[in-house]
Amino acid sequence: MLIGTSRYDHLEPLPAVSNNLTALAAALAKPSSWGLPPEHCVTLSNPTTAEMTMAAVRAAAEQARDTVLIYFAGHGLIDPEGDLYRLRQALLTGRAERCVVVLDCCYSGLALGSMGGPADLADQASVEGTFLLAAAAETRTALAPPGEPFTAFTGELLDTLQMGIPHGPELLEFGALYRHMRISLAAKGRPAPQARDRNTGAQLALGRNPAYLPASGSAPPAGKNQASERSWPNPSGIRTVEGFFKALSDVRVTSGLTHQMVSQRSGGRVSAGTVSRLLNRESLPKTWQTTAAYLSGCGLPDTQVAEWQAVWMRLLAETTIKAAARPTAPRPSQEHHPTLLERLAGRVSRRNGRS
Repeated sequence: MLIGTSRYDHLEPLPAVSNNLTALAAALAKPSSWGLPPEHCVTLSNPTTAEMTMAAVRAAAEQARDTVLIYFAGHGLIDPEGDLYRLRQALLTGRAERCVVVLDCCYSGLALGSMGGPADLADQASVEGTFLLAAAAETRTALAPPGEPFTAFTGELLDTLQMGIPHGPELLEFGALYRHMRISLAAKGRPAPQARDRNTGAQLALGRNPAYLPASGSAPPAGKNQASERSWPNPSGIRTVEGFFKALSDVRVTSGLTHQMVSQRSGGRVSAGTVSRLLNRESLPKTWQTTAAYLSGCGLPDTQVAEWQAVWMRLLAETTIKAAARPTAPRPSQEHHPTLLERLAGRVSRRNGRS
């Protein structure tokens, strides 16, 4: 159940909320994500009354048997009658075994696209057996940055559904999703979300992790041929610097990732441009960090990254020794060539001698 309010009579409009609903519904329906059938994803845009909203929530909670997810974005969800309490009661009386509540909302309707809420936002919406994900911490406001298509919180959620969590679990569990979004939003100087979970709520998954890469040394699934496992280039046979960079490039080809995807899966430690420059070098890098981040971003296990580091250290030592042993070219002889002033002085001296 996706609910959003973008138009208001007495508060600033939030056009990003309308975009939130459309993009989130499409993301949840993708086979790579939740694969939610369209008939099981209800979108309610700009409800005119609180009762209309609560009636839709009660209907969703009543129809769901396994999991019900309620998402709300807008200026606010609490009024003097306590709509968050009513939301909680509607979920408690439903028949779903698990409940997820995602709140990207506010109550004060601050100017310039900001959204704020009370300190007990998460506690008021807590339901036994649920996971609650809220857009802002107690002392911060959520944001709808002007000029951006989505609110800050939902935009980060959509990016994570599309790109995944580097080095994260195979499934986008809500616990991992919350931790990743909290770090990512804080790094951008944006409000960090908060979460509450009951029982196993944090282990619920919103879909598969697109950034997940199984370790190459893991056992293959039952019925799967061992030869079908990914076979990474072996660095042990590398003898030259040119061979090092050729094999380094083969790692990315084997991973099937673009430069941008390697950057994303490295957790931002290397940019796509840095990946390109690394693979097109002619001399070995003097430090190891960038190459290590690249190999990890491609999905190599730590044991194999250590093997690559040993080869890099060997080649670096060899090139250093060769450079030191290379004979130094003799410097040209320093013949003195008289300046114009010196030549004129010599002529004057000879004339004076003859006279």
